[in-house]
Amino acid sequence: MSTTVVSLSAKTQYFLDLENQFGAHNYHPLPVVLEKGEGVFLWDVEGKRYYDFLSGYSAVNQGHCHPKIIKALIEQATRLTLTSRAFHNNLLGEYEQYITAYFGYDKVLPMNTGVEGGETAIKLARRWAYTKKGVEDNKAKVIFAQNNFWGRTMAAISSSTDPSSYHQFGPYMPGFEIVPYNDLVSLEKALQDPNVAAYMVEPIQGEAGVVVPDEGYLTAVRELCTQYNVLLIADEIQTGLARTGKMLACDHEGVRPDILILGKALSGGVLPVSAVLADDFIMLNIKPGEHGSTYGGNPLACKVAMAALEVLKEENMAECAEEMGQLFRYELGKLDSPFIKLIRGKGLLNAIVINHPNPEAAWDLCLLLKEEGLLAKPTHGDKIRFAPPLIISAAQIHECVQIIDKCLKMLGK
Repeated sequence: MSTTVVSLSAKTQYFLDLENQFGAHNYHPLPVVLEKGEGVFLWDVEGKRYYDFLSGYSAVNQGHCHPKIIKALIEQATRLTLTSRAFHNNLLGEYEQYITAYFGYDKVLPMNTGVEGGETAIKLARRWAYTKKGVEDNKAKVIFAQNNFWGRTMAAISSSTDPSSYHQFGPYMPGFEIVPYNDLVSLEKALQDPNVAAYMVEPIQGEAGVVVPDEGYLTAVRELCTQYNVLLIADEIQTGLARTGKMLACDHEGVRPDILILGKALSGGVLPVSAVLADDFIMLNIKPGEHGSTYGGNPLACKVAMAALEVLKEENMAECAEEMGQLFRYELGKLDSPFIKLIRGKGLLNAIVINHPNPEAAWDLCLLLKEEGLLAKPTHGDKIRFAPPLIISAAQIHECVQIIDKCLKMLGK
């Protein structure tokens, strides 16, 4: 049970009560009500400023309300926001050319949310298996890693090993199988089944608590998928777009997935934009009417996504993430706190595992951090993700580590 008591103002409580009364109870947020963001900072309705160490689950890699991205949003919003794919628009082709050249693929299929990107990738893989690999209809399998997380649609929960995601939501999607993450022996055994269409994997497992696989794992995965004629689907929705110190987490090992899924920071946190990239031999198996989305490829999203991608390169955000991530982990390690069991991460996607007899200690620590002006959130009980916007400076890293140090010491009292 949580032992940390947080006093809330009447103004904050008013907003919390509104959500509690009229909204579904499907989230358990920290008791803070935010109304403004800029760069690495957020402000609540009381005017208190916080360091954002979650970045909208890596959706705001470029920082809150980045001027270039907001400018693109406003300019396009005054001209044209949506046509649907019933018609052409003047930005879709330009965006498709831009993003395919950016990541080196023949084609892109634009969607909105990250989980839609995951669903799209699975459909592409199944269709490829039937038309190219020769798998008998309705027999295609997709392999997933244990403790994966890519959303909460019926397909996503059907591949989940987390009871809070799948319990009492069945029956589940058939044709999905699970192997342990970072286990090449189990993966190879699964891939030997000729009905396997794809292996869908996060290069670093985010929601599981920033679990980084052994060096060489992705390289070996790529080799196994090639050997057994199985598509490698990289879920880079959270790890991609400079978060881990490279433009893609797969780039750390020079691995090119057959299907690449992007989302979150693809819009800089401005609106839902996702993308699935693949070459023609995969993508062109989908024909008109067989997949789509009302908002997918809308002009507003296209304009914003191009600006978001430009910002990542113009401001060297991958390099910043690599440098600041190393500094952050080094400074955290120097704290030598008995309550930090483990520090792990790559770039500015990091996590600590809390060592404390109280099972609510991670939650309590996040409440303490909030009081001291830093926002983070636990995942899976004893883990806390630390993922600030990629524009954070060395001085700000030092200040934030001091806040974490102070709160860890308070946790022990």
